[in-house]
Amino acid sequence: MDDSAAPDTQGDLRARIVGGHFPVGTRLPSELELAAHYGVSRRAVRTALSLLARRGLVESRPGTGWFVQPGQTQGFDRMRSFTQWATSRGRTPGGRIVERHRRRATAREARLLDIGTGEDVLHFTRVRTLDGRPVMVERSTWAPWVLGIMDALPDDVRSTTRALAGEGIAVAFGNHRIEAAAASTDDARLLGVRRSSPLLQVRRETFASNGRPIEFAEDRYVPHTIAFEAQAAGVAEQPGAVRDPH
Repeated sequence: MDDSAAPDTQGDLRARIVGGHFPVGTRLPSELELAAHYGVSRRAVRTALSLLARRGLVESRPGTGWFVQPGQTQGFDRMRSFTQWATSRGRTPGGRIVERHRRRATAREARLLDIGTGEDVLHFTRVRTLDGRPVMVERSTWAPWVLGIMDALPDDVRSTTRALAGEGIAVAFGNHRIEAAAASTDDARLLGVRRSSPLLQVRRETFASNGRPIEFAEDRYVPHTIAFEAQAAGVAEQPGAVRDPH
């Protein structure tokens, strides 16, 4: 059996879930059954299911199997763009794309965006402001299927989320990893801070409502600018809802 077939397995399963062949709440066939159906190894099926779980389409229940989940935020109670978050607090958001370029996807980018390594992706660096003050550097990598939209954006675009929505693409959920980082030379220049100054780094992946990857990005915030709120749910050791202001 050929594990390289896993991406096709994932794509077909995603299409069948989004299309309603496997309704929300139902248990999927076992990994062995899916492996036999697609002619791949069980490991390939598990890889495909893990990627779908990361996008909020399925979940594994130990001792029971894989179940279809409604499309929703992964670990966050809702997704909001930086512009929406700032506006809701009476702040004036802004920003400017200071660099953008296309190139062939690396192996990691292809994996995260579910594309081939030979496909083009778009990278851009954007400085985000609050009330005219630089507060965040956003470095994004965009999937091929949204490049036409991203290429057409002006450098001073206020909200990429709104631009996508205007084309009928809703950002429905994403994964986020929050950690501390030291300001690079570029960060220092763009944000007006000292090199190696502490920044709040958020690595995120965003998806459309059908689970299709849109982008992955790394945002670096100036300290004391953004606050994140987390609430434990149920057992204390388990993570609860986290509100993210991007």
